[in-house]
Amino acid sequence: MSLRQIDFSKVLNDDQVYDHMMASYDQLGRDWIVHQWNWMNNTYAAFKDHYKYLIVISLVEKTLQFYDQMNIQYSFDQFYSKPSLQIDKFSITELCEKLQLPKETVRRKVLELEDLGVLKRQKKQIIIDRSVFPQIKPERQVRSTSKYVLLVSEILNKDKIFFKKLDNKIIENVIKRNFSICWRWFYRMQIPIVIGYHEMFEDVATFHIYGTVAMNQAINYKKSISSNVQSLTPDYENFNKGLLEGPGSNAGVSAMSISDMTNIPRATVIRKCKYLMKYNYLTLNNKKQYVLTSLNSQMVIPYQRAIFRSKAKFLRKILNLLTIS
Repeated sequence: MSLRQIDFSKVLNDDQVYDHMMASYDQLGRDWIVHQWNWMNNTYAAFKDHYKYLIVISLVEKTLQFYDQMNIQYSFDQFYSKPSLQIDKFSITELCEKLQLPKETVRRKVLELEDLGVLKRQKKQIIIDRSVFPQIKPERQVRSTSKYVLLVSEILNKDKIFFKKLDNKIIENVIKRNFSICWRWFYRMQIPIVIGYHEMFEDVATFHIYGTVAMNQAINYKKSISSNVQSLTPDYENFNKGLLEGPGSNAGVSAMSISDMTNIPRATVIRKCKYLMKYNYLTLNNKKQYVLTSLNSQMVIPYQRAIFRSKAKFLRKILNLLTIS
């Protein structure tokens, strides 16, 4: 698109998106937690193994990076019409560095993916077979992310720093039309987020379970404040204080419910919850249901602030793309 067609006065920067997002967090917090929880569910559902999915999408992101560097762009349909995806110069070491995992773990997971027919290696090359596309094709995720982008755009509209009126379909169509670049932005946001939580907790499954408890509390807390004309906890810090101390903060979720919601086996859920209780991330309410503890504000929230910088960058890119589309 010609530069003459771009009104740079309407182009957003990262700080604008971040500041307005954090100031209106009562309107965004629950939806972001639900957005991320759905993504974690999809991550686990593909292979019943978070790390196998992360390996596959890390390889896809490597391909998207190459397309971006070569100024090659594919739409959603074009990208998934290919018989396979080829990733050049594949190495276990590179994956280990990207995912912050031991070499033995990555090597074992790659071999398991080969046994499943997901990956095929040819010397230094690796091929992702078309048969796996239904498991990694982000049809639902594009819709989910479009809804969240719309929510952010409405807040920025209200704050008079974003001027384009959008709807879900417009956003979804622009993302799909510019899929190879948009989804590279998406993976560059999501993969480091999950790896960061992997380092904070015992593993990704533990974070997934912790996030399920957090989502349950966020939904209950949001219900308690949605009837107010003006929220008393509009910004990020006060929203999280309300999440831990306000109405709905004692509404927990059982191990059975967590298992049903995530499809993680109940025995695994119980084991991971014991770990989370041992390190004071979770506790039990009087109904023997899991709820968050105050450690959330001491350990998790500071890390989330760093995450939201990355989220603001992703949203800024998508919203600016929508502005010029």
